[in-house]
Amino acid sequence: MGTEPDEDRSPVGLLNKIRANPTGRLALKIGIAVLGAVVIALGIVLIPFPGPGWAIVILGLAIWAIEFTWAQDLLRRTKRYVQAWTRWTTAQPWPARALIGVAGLVFVGAIVWGSVKLSFGIDLIAEGRQWLASR
Repeated sequence: MGTEPDEDRSPVGLLNKIRANPTGRLALKIGIAVLGAVVIALGIVLIPFPGPGWAIVILGLAIWAIEFTWAQDLLRRTKRYVQAWTRWTTAQPWPARALIGVAGLVFVGAIVWGSVKLSFGIDLIAEGRQWLASR
C-alpha cells in the first residue's frame, strides 16, 4: 500500500505525465485546442447578450493557455488591460462612473431590443408604449 507524492495527484503532475508520452502530448494539444475553441465560440456567440460572454471568451483563452504559450501571453495582456480599465474607471469621479454605467445599460438595452426584434419579431419599445397607453 504505497502512497503517491502530491505532485502526481495535482493537475500539473497529471498533465506532465500525459506530456511525457508523444501520443499523449499530441492528444492533449488537440483536446485543449478543441475544448478552448468550443468555449471561445460559445463566448463569442454570447457577447452581444447580457451576461458573461466576455468572461466565457477569457475562460476559453485560459483553457488554451494550459498548453499554448501564445495564449498565455494574450491572457496576461488581456488581464493587464482589464485591470487598467478597472483602475481608470474607479479613479473617475462619481458622475463619470455614472455616465459609464448608463452608457453600458443603454448598450445592453439596445442589444436586448435588437435580439428580441430579430429573433422573435417583437418590438419591445412599441409593446411597452402600447402597454403604457392601455393603463
